[in-house]
Order: sequence, then structure tokens, then C-alpha cells
Amino acid sequence: MPNRSNERLEQRLLKVISKETRGKGAACLRGFLKSLSWIFSVIVQVRLLLFRHRIIRASTLGCQVISVGNVTVGGTGKTPIVETFARSLQQKGRKVAILSRGYKSRKTPLWERILKRGELPPRVVSDGERLLLNSDMAGDEPYMLASNLPDVVVLVDKDRVKSGKYAIREFGCDTLVLDDGFQYLKLQNRLDIVLVDYTNPFGYDRVLPRGLLREPMRNLKRAGFIFITKCPPEGAPELKAKLRGLNPHAEISECRHSSKYLENLYTREQIGLDFLQGRKVAAVSGIAVPESFEKGLRGLGAELVHSARYADHHRYTQQEIIETINHAAEAGAEVIVTTEKDAVRFPLIDRCDLPVIYLRVEIEMLSGSDAFKEWIDRICFK
Repeated sequence: MPNRSNERLEQRLLKVISKETRGKGAACLRGFLKSLSWIFSVIVQVRLLLFRHRIIRASTLGCQVISVGNVTVGGTGKTPIVETFARSLQQKGRKVAILSRGYKSRKTPLWERILKRGELPPRVVSDGERLLLNSDMAGDEPYMLASNLPDVVVLVDKDRVKSGKYAIREFGCDTLVLDDGFQYLKLQNRLDIVLVDYTNPFGYDRVLPRGLLREPMRNLKRAGFIFITKCPPEGAPELKAKLRGLNPHAEISECRHSSKYLENLYTREQIGLDFLQGRKVAAVSGIAVPESFEKGLRGLGAELVHSARYADHHRYTQQEIIETINHAAEAGAEVIVTTEKDAVRFPLIDRCDLPVIYLRVEIEMLSGSDAFKEWIDRICFK
């Protein structure tokens, strides 16, 4: 069970990084990770310089390229933002393709790569008309995006230059949206949209592996737009001011994830949010920040009697779901609630003693909503 071992290791490291784990051993490990962070930071900055001075040349595909990414690892709420932008661009008349690397999707078997004897084409999750792959082959986020965006092409490949060329050639796309693309520097003529998580904006103020930053925060100056996600209703004026200091020119908008409805995972019945009011629920999640999800359920009036937390992108087994249902029932839960991202990884089970539903969320703009359409127009017709 190598995946389970990796998940446990990730969770233990996160506890060390966040100082949740204390003691001399944890302190020594943090010191060692700090030295690795310095090396990683140097490598990141050298790579940027090589691209900036065109020692390593980026490709130009002759179409609009929009990157949606972040400077930290973990859950900043990127997928709903990608969905919002792709839908808005498509409704404005653009032929949109989302290019994803397909994080934790199933790898192509070695025998298939040998038989092809050449460059494999990208995996087509959706051709803009039909959903063609499941979440195991596509990855969680690409599958979720393809499910919710029936008119948008969704491709999976680590080489986004290759998948971009494929989108243009095979589907006539004129707008490419890079999912998790802020660190992907191989494509030129791009607009960088960066997400910053209000609940942990600076990734413990350290670059990987001592912190959660993929690159130093000063690199936010590359961004054209910055979205502060998971904001409270009153917004985030202090964080906005700090980000303005790092990037005086970017548009900065505050937004939050707004709950829209519930949906039964197996019957596909849509249910109003008031269903949770006063109801005993069990929360199941395999996301980077489960606390945010559970807080949202309480905010909808649910009484949380059981919580099952797994590592981000955890792929559930039938036995795990059966055990979760049994533990939830013993705790007095009336229903099991999970996230939309987790729902695509739930296996089918023959018997379900408690209803299993997921929470559908969308992005709500707290500031900059009046300018949002203008931003889309600028992107479309710049």
C-alpha cells in the first residue's frame, strides 16, 4: 500500500511544518528542512532567471493563454475559480480548453508507451461535447471540471505545450486555461491569475519543504490578477494591503466559496441547503484543509457528530466507505456529507445504510464583482 504510506508521511510532515508536533526530534527535523528550503529557493530563482533572460525559451502557440495557480501547495480553492473563468470565457464566445497535468491520475502503462513508440497524445477528459474518462484516469480536478463544463475541452498531460498544440489542432481552441500553471513557464503570451488562501496566505512563511510555499512570496509580482479565496463576509483588507505591497499593479479581488446545494451521490437528487439545519451529520473529506469544509457544514446548521479526514486526493476503497458509514451510524449521524471533489473518488457500494451527499460550492465575489465582467472582456478581446 505505497499510496497509503505516502499519505501518512505527508500528514506527519505537515504536523512538523506547522509545529503541531513538538519536541527535540521535530525541532531538529524543522532545522534540516529549513536548509533544504534554502536550496530549493535558489533553484526556483535560478530557473526564473533562465526563462526571464531567454536562456531557456518558452513556446508561443498564437492564442490567449491564461494561467490559474498559486504560490502555496494545498487547497486554495483553485478548481471553482478555474471553472468560473472557463465558463465565463466560453459564454463570451471563446473556444476554451483547460489544460491540466492530471495530478494523481493513473499513469499510462509502460507496455502502452513502448507499443506507441512515440509521443503519446494528451488524455482527452472531455472533447467539449462528451465526458470520455473517469476520475481515476483523468484525475479529480479535471474530471470535476469536465463534468461541470460540458462545452469546454479538458485535456490532461504534464507537457502543457503539447496539450495546447493538440487543443488548437484537434478542437480549434483559441483560449487555453492552465490549471495550476503559475510555475509552468514554458508558455508565453499569458495572463497569470494567482490565488491566495485567506486562512494560510503565506504557507508558514517558508518555501518547501520547511513551509508550503512553492516559491518566495515576492514572486507574486508576476501576477496580473490576485484572488484572495476563503474570505470572511467582511473581506480581507489587511491581507489585501500586504499583497498590494508585493504587487502594486495587479487587480486584487476578495472572494469566498459559497454553498449552493446538496446532491445525493448515488441517486443524483438535488437537495436544498436547509436540509442540514439541526441534522446530525458525519463529514468525510480528503482535501488539504478539511477544517474549512467542516466549519462550512456547521455554518449551515449541521451538528457534526463524526469526522473522517484523509490525505488530499485520497482514493477511497469500498471497505473504507463501509467502515465510515458504520462509525457514523454508531455516532448517531443521520447523513454523511462530503465535498464535490471527494465525491468523484467514492466507489460504488451495494448497500448504503446512510444517505451520502456532497456539497456543491461556487465562487462568490466579495469585491471586484462589478469589474469582473470587464476583466473577462479584457481577457477575451485584449
